[in-house]
Amino acid sequence: MAVLPPDPVFSLRSPDMGAVNSLCFQENERLLAGTIKGSVFLWDLQTNRSALHFEVGPDPITSLHHTPDRLVTQEKGGTITMFSIGSSSYVKERSIPGNHLGFCRSVLHTSTSNTSEQLLFYPCEETAIGVLHVTDASAPTQMLVPDDPQLPKLGGVTCFKPFECASQLFLLAGYESGHFLTWDLTSGVILDVLELVTDAMSIDYDPVTNRGIVGGASDKLISFSYQRPSMQLQRGSELCIKNPGVNCVRIRADQKVFATGGWDGRIRIFSWKSLRPLAVLTQHKAGGVMDLAYSSQPVAMWRANIMAAAGMDSQISLWDLYN
Repeated sequence: MAVLPPDPVFSLRSPDMGAVNSLCFQENERLLAGTIKGSVFLWDLQTNRSALHFEVGPDPITSLHHTPDRLVTQEKGGTITMFSIGSSSYVKERSIPGNHLGFCRSVLHTSTSNTSEQLLFYPCEETAIGVLHVTDASAPTQMLVPDDPQLPKLGGVTCFKPFECASQLFLLAGYESGHFLTWDLTSGVILDVLELVTDAMSIDYDPVTNRGIVGGASDKLISFSYQRPSMQLQRGSELCIKNPGVNCVRIRADQKVFATGGWDGRIRIFSWKSLRPLAVLTQHKAGGVMDLAYSSQPVAMWRANIMAAAGMDSQISLWDLYN
């Protein structure tokens, strides 16, 4: 059974910010929030104040990513925009027009063998997924298009997760039909197709423990793993939650816990080892929790790694959980 929830260490609010759709940390002492209104707010976690905000466009910010020298945004509709870090603000470098009508979020992958190699995976028209070299503007964009006539009708892409295994890069992608495709990105070949869960909205996978989790519109979370070295996807157990609808699933890097952000405004914390519920956080009482993010190192003010959560109630909650 879930235990009594802890309290957040702090809640960030601004009357100008409004509902938040996406989050990402920048070097642990700063937190960026992408809003429904199409703006980005930069929060200084040493002062807990908004140090900067600027408008990207009229559409909601679906995803945010920060590299050591760039900010990458994804807007609803699929447009990708890159910003360099200026002296007092962010400077727009380039935009890639999008044509994605769904809610699939882009994902930034940093190579474990070469941290300067960063790939952005982003949804494109219909079933296609783009792979963009963030640090090399001259490199060609790779397109993953499941055009094999023997494949079932997939529908649009809904979620994906890049990962490395045995020094190879793979991508697991879910589609509206409930089918999940595993791509070998070296060859561009589809290695496996499995009907796992329909209406998936978020996925995460940890190659170290060889286990992943999928959440979506239902009241169940589905675990999965890979049969290695053939990379055949295998369905695991189901975890039932009280109310249907999961916007995001995030495994913490230390592999101790994972968290989900629900349509009901609840943040559910689970043990990654046992998959048992540990806590239900109820700080967000008006609307769904849209995104979760973890700091990679301790935040100085709290001397602990922090989880940030945000959603439709126009606040960002900060948590020190099970560290």
